[in-house]
Amino acid sequence: MRTKPELILGMLVLGAAFAFVAGEVRAQSNANVHAGSGAPAPQASDKKAEEQFKNIQVLKGIPADQLVPTMQFVTASLGVECDFCHVQGAFEKDDKKTKQTARKMMEMMFAINADNFDRNRQVTCYTCHRGNAKPVGMPPVMTEEPKEAMGTALKAEEAKPAGPTAEQLLDKYEQASGGAAAVDKITSRVMKGTIDFGGQSLPIDIYSKDPDMRISFTHMPGGDSVTAFNGREGWLGMPGRPVREMHGGDLDGAAIDADLHLPAHLKQMFSGMRVQGTEKVGDHDTYLVVGERAGKPSIQLNFDQQTGLLVRLVRYGETALGLMPTQVDYADYRDIGGVRVPYRWTLSRPSGRFTIQVSEMQQNVPVDEQKFVKPPSPPESSKAPGN
Repeated sequence: MRTKPELILGMLVLGAAFAFVAGEVRAQSNANVHAGSGAPAPQASDKKAEEQFKNIQVLKGIPADQLVPTMQFVTASLGVECDFCHVQGAFEKDDKKTKQTARKMMEMMFAINADNFDRNRQVTCYTCHRGNAKPVGMPPVMTEEPKEAMGTALKAEEAKPAGPTAEQLLDKYEQASGGAAAVDKITSRVMKGTIDFGGQSLPIDIYSKDPDMRISFTHMPGGDSVTAFNGREGWLGMPGRPVREMHGGDLDGAAIDADLHLPAHLKQMFSGMRVQGTEKVGDHDTYLVVGERAGKPSIQLNFDQQTGLLVRLVRYGETALGLMPTQVDYADYRDIGGVRVPYRWTLSRPSGRFTIQVSEMQQNVPVDEQKFVKPPSPPESSKAPGN
């Protein structure tokens, strides 16, 4: 079982508990420029999994920074923890039968997709397991009457009048946030609040500085948990433990979180956009916009039909076995310096959820750049424990 400090760190690693102008997205406008801000894109490691980890068998050839997210995809798909397949403290060992079975299941999944879907990833671990260690082999009985027939639903969808375009919705969001001129004037943001999860509440401080720097401090009884991005690198720290570098989707997300001018940059992230339809998000009637990105997973954005503000964002992290979703719900928008900012957001992942509530926020105040200096890392060992 994880300790409470480990759980906090794990959730911050997976979600990066940050407040920001518009919403949490991981995309970049292209491979070299971050969201049109001119900041260099974070670079991923060129190492393969077998070069960094021990005893890699089935997942040879994938980027090393995808291995941990891939294992997280397995735990979420099967509803298990690492020790279901691995020997604690010796992950490279093959002592457990479940590890051997997992390798066979991965090979089966790759073969199904290769033989039936032109190697497109249509079948994943979750397709069969649905959060259970043992897949369910039969459909459940119906416990209540269906709300409406499928044909009726399709006819109602076809009868809906055409609404605004994706470009119009993003323009409305930019204006609802205060407009490009007001957003672009922001040079820094300092926030104080709480992070709530599992019945606990801890204080959190968040500092952002243009261009593209952000750091948060979650104040725990034994010391601070730190999540940081300095425009190039991201890292996480826990009391008494070495700094952990961000990779892959977490680094990608941290780069976008750090953009103080996101509402004005949002359109630049997408190679294409479309309105998927309408959805109910809590008490909000929303338009769902899907933003496509070249070589990256799409991003889903829900905009309130009345205010135009972003109320939900769903993004996906790439793994070797499937996409890992992150859902962020935004609330409590307030005006500060002519810009409307969410003071509360809830981040949900297959592994858990937490809520940030901001109590104090300041903009355009001095923030020392020394806060964003990455601590030195310990010497790298030859290879980390593997799978």
